[in-house]
Amino acid sequence: MGYFEQFLVIVVVHFLAVASPGPDFAIVLKQSIRYNRKVAMYTSLGIAAGIILHVTYSLVGIGLLIASDERLFTALKYIAAAYFCYIAWHCIRAEKPAEVMQEDKLTQTELTHPADVEQPPSAKKAFFTGFLINGLNVKATLFFVSLFSVVIAPDTPLGIKLIYGLYLVIATGSWFCFLSYLLTQDKVRKLLARKGYLFDRLMGVVLFILAIQLVLSDLS
Repeated sequence: MGYFEQFLVIVVVHFLAVASPGPDFAIVLKQSIRYNRKVAMYTSLGIAAGIILHVTYSLVGIGLLIASDERLFTALKYIAAAYFCYIAWHCIRAEKPAEVMQEDKLTQTELTHPADVEQPPSAKKAFFTGFLINGLNVKATLFFVSLFSVVIAPDTPLGIKLIYGLYLVIATGSWFCFLSYLLTQDKVRKLLARKGYLFDRLMGVVLFILAIQLVLSDLS
């Protein structure tokens, strides 16, 4: 398979993976609902930075080592499960803002910064949250190890592999930045301001389920 054919396969497989619901989508939705566009965007950039981590260890072979060493892989899964539970706990505790009870009386300020919603995290913290969510995603680990060991031929030059990796980083960041922009549109934010706490709690449940699946997959 030529380089162009490899690239097309990567584009299709990556799009299917990144567009499917998972911890990355859950955290971007949470940040968009609870905070604002800036926080969601920086979280998306953090997710893209996490892709750099996956691409790097796939290129140098660490990903294969993690996937083949049961103890290392188990440790990674438990760390990821613990972090998912931490984020999920904060999501599930989301409360309905008092302002959203008064329909059609919300000002733009109230929509963007409800009075009883916690203050938005800093750009650095939002970025780091996205980075950890993606970097600790075991499914992403397996995805990139498989991609670089099966789809991409072993004799593919390092320069071509780096181009593939750069595309994966840019495509991931672009996708989640697009979602961040879409979810923070005025009309969408108005809906999320009223019903967002329900989505927040739902995403918390999703993250809890993902954490349980990680633990159960290890026990089985």
